[in-house]
Amino acid sequence: MAHTEDGPRPKYQRIADTLREAIQAGQYGPGDRLPGENDLIATHGVARMTARQALSVLRDEGIAEARKGAGVFVRTFRPLRRRGIQRLAEQQWGNGRSIWSADIEDRSLEVDQVTVSEESAPERVGAVLDLAAEEPVCVRRRRFVLDGKPVLLATSYLPMSLVVGSAITREDTGEGGTYARLAELGHKPVHFREEIRSRMPSKGEATQLGMSAGTPVILICRTAFAEEGRPVEFNEMTLDAASYILEYDFDA
Repeated sequence: MAHTEDGPRPKYQRIADTLREAIQAGQYGPGDRLPGENDLIATHGVARMTARQALSVLRDEGIAEARKGAGVFVRTFRPLRRRGIQRLAEQQWGNGRSIWSADIEDRSLEVDQVTVSEESAPERVGAVLDLAAEEPVCVRRRRFVLDGKPVLLATSYLPMSLVVGSAITREDTGEGGTYARLAELGHKPVHFREEIRSRMPSKGEATQLGMSAGTPVILICRTAFAEEGRPVEFNEMTLDAASYILEYDFDA
């Protein structure tokens, strides 16, 4: 029997461990149906609730997904490896490439639900961007869909005084995106800061991202700074945690 420092692992956890090991060993491949509740009851001699909890563990980890009326299957979606440093390098957006090109390789990326508006800066945003109370900001909201799977919601805030009349105020900002346009306006980003947290999603976020119950989201708040430390963009991103691997590769 497997034990932890606090005692034996619950039986549902041990069943989940067995299934996870079978998936990792290739016994069940992407898209394969996993043993159902009845199968687990018969194999392990457990109650239905225990079998259900075991399968829930794999769903919560993003390893498996439930299909209504069909069972629980090994996820077919390959997690996105987000290269946190390389993607923001000037050689990306400065040469007309999307910062996403550092992450997606040959995969299909679609940006939808795009809206651009002028709004009064929320207090938390104004504090980050060093704006006066209710100073107007350009707000860019969009959803990123990879291989048909929604993976990220993003909302960017930029001082309207910096971007008024530019392509940043339109849905399509052009090659290189927002950072390339800021550079053309004389506000080239030279430094970035990202803060990362995690929590459970709101109902709206779970719906927009098509998330399974129990899966958390990763929150990344990025501030872009121009010369002399001036903040020029604040970007709030909500990521489906089961769809991402966060990678940071840097020299000692």
